[in-house]
Amino acid sequence: MGSTEKTAVVLGATGLVGSSLLQLLLADDRYSKILVFHRRSTGVTHPKLEEHVVKFDEMVIWKHLIKGDHLYSALGTTLKTAGNKQAQYRVDYDYQYEVALAAVKNQVHSYCLVSSTGASARSKNFYTNMKGKLDRAVQKLNFQKVVILRPSFLKGTRRENRIGEKIGIPAFEALSFLPQLKKYRPIPAHTVAKAMIVALNSDSSKVIYEAEEIFGLV
Repeated sequence: MGSTEKTAVVLGATGLVGSSLLQLLLADDRYSKILVFHRRSTGVTHPKLEEHVVKFDEMVIWKHLIKGDHLYSALGTTLKTAGNKQAQYRVDYDYQYEVALAAVKNQVHSYCLVSSTGASARSKNFYTNMKGKLDRAVQKLNFQKVVILRPSFLKGTRRENRIGEKIGIPAFEALSFLPQLKKYRPIPAHTVAKAMIVALNSDSSKVIYEAEEIFGLV
């Protein structure tokens, strides 16, 4: 394919990072088509956009549509929104892994995932353990290129009210000059979205970008 003929597939296009990512991809001349798979409409209309409102538990019905060049995954939920850990795991791990697996089978060659600071399959924390397991699992898939970004607190306007972030973001911004807290420096969601595109379109073989390294991408 030519440089202006890439198709991007996006998961999580209505989220904080995903909504910025979608707008950036629509404005990027390197992409001629943007495929979005989500549980609700983005509300965006654009000649390059092909939107599919789907049920992730019924992926067998639509997984053949996951075709393109680059898969960008920014899907996620909170424990409060999901209702319990099992439901959150289904969204944050299962759905993302199942889409990535289908994408590989459909010959999508490059993949970018938004993970989290502290992600580790050895972590005793439920959230960072889940993220770490997904990071490890997608690296074993047969993509030509995998990029994983591990941002800290995300700055931006969310639809839902997250008290923890309202308290944590100002606190960690104020203390981010301390070496031991530097990795928790809050980052604008728009910056993460830009970094996803830069990283996946670069010639670098680097796979994992920790929080501070994401700033350097843009």
